Order: sequence, then structure tokens, then C-alpha cells
Amino acid sequence: MKTIILNASPRRNSNTAQLLQSAQKGAESVGAETEYINLYDLNFTGCRSCMACKRKGADPCKCYWKDDLSPVLERIFEADTILIGSPIYLGDTSSHFHALLERMDFVTLSYNDYSCLFKGKLNVGIFLTMNAPKQYYEEVYRFKLQDQIDAFERFGGSVKVYPCFDTLQVKDYSKYEMGAWNEQNKKEVHEKEFPKNLKDAFNIGAELSK
Repeated sequence: MKTIILNASPRRNSNTAQLLQSAQKGAESVGAETEYINLYDLNFTGCRSCMACKRKGADPCKCYWKDDLSPVLERIFEADTILIGSPIYLGDTSSHFHALLERMDFVTLSYNDYSCLFKGKLNVGIFLTMNAPKQYYEEVYRFKLQDQIDAFERFGGSVKVYPCFDTLQVKDYSKYEMGAWNEQNKKEVHEKEFPKNLKDAFNIGAELSK
């Protein structure tokens, strides 16, 4: 089994990354071969609409644009599982999450009948980190993000979403203009809930990578 972990956060070691690193350990605990990729380290954009993947005779599920993401896409479609993490910025996933999904969707979409050209089975785990509390996620974000989640269903595997709420943004709030949040409350939630989040991420990584 091959599991690819994709960090769509610009932070290499913060909440999203820590969840993904725990999920990676879970995948490895069941014998999966893993690869961890920080998307913000790569040079790429969303789809350029060059239409090369729609030419007659083009290889299905292959992006022909020459950038850092194209070879990663090839490895994704050869994998058994992908674990993707993104922070929620301004009520949405990060720009690199969007760009990745856009590229994955376009190369697998048939312009003959709108079917999916990918015929394999790709399990997908999605980890979302946010400053918002659970109630706000359930009432607002969950429905707003549903189309993005549904897009991964086309790849034929299990799709599991794990939201992580009310995350700790910085270690010392007194150094920033961040008066909208109560530092003590943030730290209490982090100390109580984040170890559980890491354990859950480990289990999801293991479950999807069996």
C-alpha cells in the first residue's frame, strides 16, 4: 500500500502539519509506504486550461503542464490513499488545496460524457483545521465546503473528513493584534483537545491505509 500525505498549509510544523504527521505514523503502523509533501514548497498553480490532457491520444489522468505538481499528480493516481490537510482561511480551504483539487479534477474529467477517467480506487482523508468552534463549523463551514469534499468521491475510494476546531494560532498572543481571541481559552482547548485530535488522525491514517 502507498499513502501520500499532502500538507496544503503554508506552515510546515503547525496544527495541520502535526495532524498529518500523526496520520502518516498511523499509515506506517499498518505497513504502508508513505511520502510526505509540503505543497507550499512546490512551484505550481491551478489548471492552466492548456487542454493538452484533452487531446486525442492523451494519456488519461496525466497533466502535461511542466511544473512541480504534474509528477506529484502521477504519483497520487498510482497511490492507494492520500491524506490532505488544509487550514480554513476566510471560511475556505487554502489556495494550494484548491489548486490541487482543480488539477486532479480536470485531468480525470472526460469531455466526451463527463465521466471520470480514473478507474482505480483512491482512499482520501481530509484534515481541516480552523479557529472556529465546532458549532460554527456545523452551521456554516460544513455545508460551504461540501462540494469540495464531494469532488473526491469520484475517485472510487473511501472519503473521510476530520475537522479540528478552535485551534491555537500562535504561542504568545500578547505579541500580536489578535484581541478577538482569548489566549487562555485557546490554550486550554489546545491542551485538552489536540492530543485527542492527534490520536484520531493516527487512527484515520491507519484505517485508510490498510
